Amino acid sequence: MSEINLPALRNAISPYLPLGRSGLLPALHAAQAVCGWIPPEAAAEVARLLNVPLAEVHGVIEFYSLFYNEPVGRRITRVCTDVACALKGGDALLNGLCAQHGIRPGQTTLDGAVTIESAPCLGMCDLAPAVLTVDDGRWTVGDGKLRPRSPIYGLNRLLTARCGRGRQTTLAEYGGYEALRKALRMTPEQVVAEIKASGLVGRGGAAFPTGVKWEGAAKAEGSPKYVVCNTDESEPGTFKDRVLLMDDPHSVLEGMLIAGYAIGAARGYFYVRGEYAYMLPVLQAVFDSARKAGLLGENILNSGFSFEVEIRLGAGAYICGEETALFESIEGKRGFPRIKPPFPTTHGLFGKPTVINNVETMCNVPLILKMGAQAYRQIGTEKSTGPKLFCVSGDVARPGVYEVPFGVTLRELLAMAGGTDGGTEKETEKQIQAILFGGAAGTFATAEHLDVRLTFEDLRAAGLSLGSGVVMVFDHSRDLRKVLTKLGHFFAHESCGKCYPCQMGTQRQLEILERLAEGKSLPGDRERLQDVGWTMTDASLCGLGQTAASAVLSAMKLGLV
Repeated sequence: MSEINLPALRNAISPYLPLGRSGLLPALHAAQAVCGWIPPEAAAEVARLLNVPLAEVHGVIEFYSLFYNEPVGRRITRVCTDVACALKGGDALLNGLCAQHGIRPGQTTLDGAVTIESAPCLGMCDLAPAVLTVDDGRWTVGDGKLRPRSPIYGLNRLLTARCGRGRQTTLAEYGGYEALRKALRMTPEQVVAEIKASGLVGRGGAAFPTGVKWEGAAKAEGSPKYVVCNTDESEPGTFKDRVLLMDDPHSVLEGMLIAGYAIGAARGYFYVRGEYAYMLPVLQAVFDSARKAGLLGENILNSGFSFEVEIRLGAGAYICGEETALFESIEGKRGFPRIKPPFPTTHGLFGKPTVINNVETMCNVPLILKMGAQAYRQIGTEKSTGPKLFCVSGDVARPGVYEVPFGVTLRELLAMAGGTDGGTEKETEKQIQAILFGGAAGTFATAEHLDVRLTFEDLRAAGLSLGSGVVMVFDHSRDLRKVLTKLGHFFAHESCGKCYPCQMGTQRQLEILERLAEGKSLPGDRERLQDVGWTMTDASLCGLGQTAASAVLSAMKLGLV
């Protein structure tokens, strides 16, 4: 204990002691901020103060990639080498930075000044290649500026009207939470009915009807009830939630408040992915301004409705985007997904009825309340209602977030993005080799799919997945075998290891993909790749393993590899 500042450590951990086990992640973040890493003595002190078995504390530290149980540099530079950034030279950038310091990726300089790491997707695919630097507790992103500025495009920007200006929307600019005020004049049942009537479905990928989810939690027995905003945006190719949270966070908070009122919850959690730690001051400022205006906390707007929000910072685990793994993380555990049923609406966070929606879904809620369900349904199509945000990246002239009504075609979306090189529509069509829909867990399309409408029903009929709204374009200069190897490496790295089909399947999938990419495939490899893929799809416990082979299988089906 002589090598660490014990009083400083205890002081940093003290705010989380009343939380018990659920305070473990924030306590570990605090300990790492004090020590620079989490030495055994610090882990032991955290375990003692929170009354958590030491073995479980070490298990949590080792589970999350942003916790370090060995010394690291005072500055940590993370270079994204996932697909979108790899297309723009991410690997060369990583190797160049390492060469400057005379180290290999993952190593620390001899003077302990710098650690340089390869990182999975940093949520800045439109700004590729992305770099995130942590320096003595300060975070910088992209080219070293405090916040990344992403271009926002759209036909009729409703969700992103206040985005793209390079700064956070103030409460005065946002307005007085008119949607919440309207909701408070209604009964909770009426609010749920309005959301159901709008046809809103979750924008995180599963597309479950939001109103049905809320109704289930509202009617479920047990208290307290919780609302969770899933801000663990870790799907490679996805960056829309980052834009919404950085530019217009009040809309997310207002959506959470309305959800809390509708289901009878008094507490909510923002679960923010560890790589988005630079958002915390932005979110805290939003909560403080809302609380000062009487829009958050006790007896909101003198309505008798009270609601408080707590931020929880993740620590680098893609699996925590899965709702039950996210609950486990908030509860201070490794992010292992739970077996379902029971479902979160009855047995969610801390075993209580819980509504969990992602950022884009929450942003749609105030819009529905303000314009009314029927007017909202006029946007999009009968079965896919409302506006949708697409994350366009890769070989396009104008990568960025695109807000369009459901129903535009893929051809129209790519035309808005300037095509593959800003050329004519016919040139773009010729240059497209493949388009990845839905991110790493998605499926591939080709130029033959350009006239497919971007709706749940049309994409499903075409064998494509909308997912979280990823549209990543590859021209004919790209080697898709290398692209698939990048995807295979991502899933092998991010598998939590809880269930054997995913734990072993992602490793075997990667090994075969590496052989294919290197031209060293063995007889029967293609058949083995399909067998492994379908086994993971059918037998894995959660969505990670169930979709880890989706892109590979679709590429093989289309003859792309």
